[in-house]
Amino acid sequence: MKLTSPAFAEGRPIESKFTCDSANVSPALTWSDAPAGTHSFALICDDPDAPAGDWVHWVIYGIPAAAAGLPEHVATVERLPNGARQSMNDFGRLGYGGPCPPPGKPHRYFFRLYALDVATLPLRPHPRKGDLVQAMQGHILAEARLIGTYQRSH
Repeated sequence: MKLTSPAFAEGRPIESKFTCDSANVSPALTWSDAPAGTHSFALICDDPDAPAGDWVHWVIYGIPAAAAGLPEHVATVERLPNGARQSMNDFGRLGYGGPCPPPGKPHRYFFRLYALDVATLPLRPHPRKGDLVQAMQGHILAEARLIGTYQRSH
């Protein structure tokens, strides 16, 4: 499975439009080559370089198997028109929260897409990343990863 974005290339800087320094909207993502038997997708974006440890920027799950991506600026609501659900990020808000590292060295932002063999997972409302990861155990058919970077100088 392959995950790409028009907003940044693998290992390259994420445009400021997608960060707290600008519009703070989610980047468009596209994926391909999902395995046979995929019933849904889930996506987690996090920053392992955050001072407090892993910082979660986006948790979205229940993305229909027919989807081949997410558009730019996904609404920050719990349930999307296609049935996908977004949960809380570590900023305490629903949906996407863009890179917002302290000034200094660049941080890495891992976008991980999971192809799942089930359409729904047994999750309580507003699951955190750990809840989703646990619920996905035994249901992951494939994983794709895209890493972007962001650095603040001020």
